Amino acid sequence: MEPMEAAVGGKAVDAYRKALATAASAAAYAVMARSMARELLPEELRAAARWAASALGARVGWGQRDRRTLVVRSQPSSTGAGGEDNLLFEAARTYLASRLDPRAMRRLGVTLARARDDAGRASWRRLLFLEPGGSTFDDFEGVRFTWTCVEPTSGGGGTKKKAKKGGEPSAGGDRDFALELSFDAQHTDVAMDRYVPFVMDAAEEVQQRERALKICMNEGRIWYSMSHHHPATFDTLAMDPALKRSIVADLDLFKSRRDHYRRVGKAWKRGYLLYGPPGTGKSSLVAAMANHLRYNLFDLDLSHVQLNTSLQWLLLGMSDKSILVIEDIDCCCDAMSRTDDKAPPVRTGGRTTGDDGGHDDIDDGPTSDSGTAPPPNKSNSNQVTLSGLLNFIDGLWSTSGEERIIVFTTNYKDRLDPALLRPGRMDMHIYMGYCGWEAFKTLAHNYFLVDDHPLFPEIQELLSQVEVTPAAVTEMLLRSNNADVALRGLMEFLEEKNKKKQAMPTEGKQSEEEAGKEAASREPSK
Repeated sequence: MEPMEAAVGGKAVDAYRKALATAASAAAYAVMARSMARELLPEELRAAARWAASALGARVGWGQRDRRTLVVRSQPSSTGAGGEDNLLFEAARTYLASRLDPRAMRRLGVTLARARDDAGRASWRRLLFLEPGGSTFDDFEGVRFTWTCVEPTSGGGGTKKKAKKGGEPSAGGDRDFALELSFDAQHTDVAMDRYVPFVMDAAEEVQQRERALKICMNEGRIWYSMSHHHPATFDTLAMDPALKRSIVADLDLFKSRRDHYRRVGKAWKRGYLLYGPPGTGKSSLVAAMANHLRYNLFDLDLSHVQLNTSLQWLLLGMSDKSILVIEDIDCCCDAMSRTDDKAPPVRTGGRTTGDDGGHDDIDDGPTSDSGTAPPPNKSNSNQVTLSGLLNFIDGLWSTSGEERIIVFTTNYKDRLDPALLRPGRMDMHIYMGYCGWEAFKTLAHNYFLVDDHPLFPEIQELLSQVEVTPAAVTEMLLRSNNADVALRGLMEFLEEKNKKKQAMPTEGKQSEEEAGKEAASREPSK
């Protein structure tokens, strides 16, 4: 029996070896055939073969998976009159337009829309979109989703789209198409609970980044808006680099904490107080904040507000994702004490000179001998009280919107009531000081693209001895397109200010002596 069993085992081993050899040969022939097909057969023929294999597999059920498809139309119902737009449809088109790669797809639609850059110059914005029959893949959390553009099956294949607000052409031309989102059935929860909200949030970020900014001014209880193209950015701001980094980090943290504010039960807002001498760039910092966050600006002038209720209406008229600015608040309201609300109403008046960080006079302006602020303007009384202003920025009405920033600017922080400055109202106090060495290097690079110059050591020494605003330095740099000439003029300007500073104590002493001699000469002789 043993020889027979050994013979049977040998035959099995031989059969196994032959099977392995046959499989290896077949694999080798398949690899060779595939290589030859790639070299000899055109792409169209190979695509047709793949399509035929897919169709055959789908008919006989080979390797078929259970799939789900969501149809996203421009409107929820094509038969209902006056139906609202489908937000998911617009979000999906915006999201896909940001991900489509013209180098990786054989066929794409493209449109150009008129736009303006941050400096206000006319430009073009490119919009990519899927044509009917086109598809693309998107991987999310390890799941592959397929987007396909199709023509609507109802109504004979497409209707005219409504024009976008402002006459801007919409992606996809003037026909109405539907989008289909396909995925494996086992990933339905991922698609509905996480992927669709992800698409909505990503589209909102794209729209926020690309939208044209507006600046709004108030007249009574109504906002009037216009395009805002201030070119200031944090890269061009002339201020301490460490302070800039801390402000940017604080803004980014605020923008990303929607769930945090909801969890702790606080309104999603944050306050910033910008204070310092005139001409130190407070208004430029506000513009840089708006450009960084892509928020609209609402410039509130309290001299045009007559009642506390008007403040409430203005707050309701503000959009989310916006910055409310009250410039020179020390001149807009005499807010020395909350007890003032029981006596006369808060007085408002005109604002001080502009603080745009680059258009003030070279002279930093007169100040009183005691170093205190000049008295505020007492004219144009109205009925806006300090209590009304506090409720406006931190009361129940302040929760009427979310993702808002409130900015106060002032030249004299000590004039403001402490109730305005506490955390929860003004959360971050930012001092905008005189031009230092790092701020000057930023200005020199902005205007002349120079990071070093033979005059830099002397200018650095002079800046450490005198107080000069970034606005004054900017004015001197603007006087010539030649870096050597402009920097020489700036150095002479700083030297002159330093001489005046050193001469001030001597002049004061001489004037006192002259006054004493004059008084003595006027005394009657005994």
